Amino acid sequence: MNSRTIYFIRHGETDWNAELRFQGQKDVPLNEKGRLQARLQGTKLARRFGAAPALPFVSSPLDRARETMEIIRAEMGFDPKNYAIDGRLIEASYGELEGITLAEFKRRNPLVHRRRKRERWEFCPRGGESHEMVLGRIQPWLEEQDRDIVVVAHGVVGRVLRHLLVGIEREEAAGYPFPQDRILIWRDGREEQL
Repeated sequence: MNSRTIYFIRHGETDWNAELRFQGQKDVPLNEKGRLQARLQGTKLARRFGAAPALPFVSSPLDRARETMEIIRAEMGFDPKNYAIDGRLIEASYGELEGITLAEFKRRNPLVHRRRKRERWEFCPRGGESHEMVLGRIQPWLEEQDRDIVVVAHGVVGRVLRHLLVGIEREEAAGYPFPQDRILIWRDGREEQL
């Protein structure tokens, strides 16, 4: 893999995030807190890059990631719509869990919930994807990146990238409570947060 810097931003908060509801590939819009988080990320990047960074910007196709990206770009003074979309950056599917809260899942399926906690990386909800399955689409995407890039995507995508780029063990990476109010910067096996 080539040496490059990845500026990774998890989309801003949605009401489903606030409710601890599994979103997966459901299109759920940002809430007001999420829009504020996106504006703050745009301000941070504008300060870091100055007026005109010659970086590509790429987003997941889901609305919450695209809205985050467009707010960031507007805050930086760029055309909000001038970025790429890559379907491989879509969030993991949570299958039959999509739409239910973590508390409901725990109450309805305590044994499966415990297994998920023990085996976060390999756990695959019925009809969904595991972190390992997401790795299968993220690794080829990452191998194509040959320059610095700004990415807006999702928690599982970020966890997989942390594993690949920083060398964090799979189970530790899968359990990381991915922030929505920080930019993670990965280069040469190191992580910085902005």
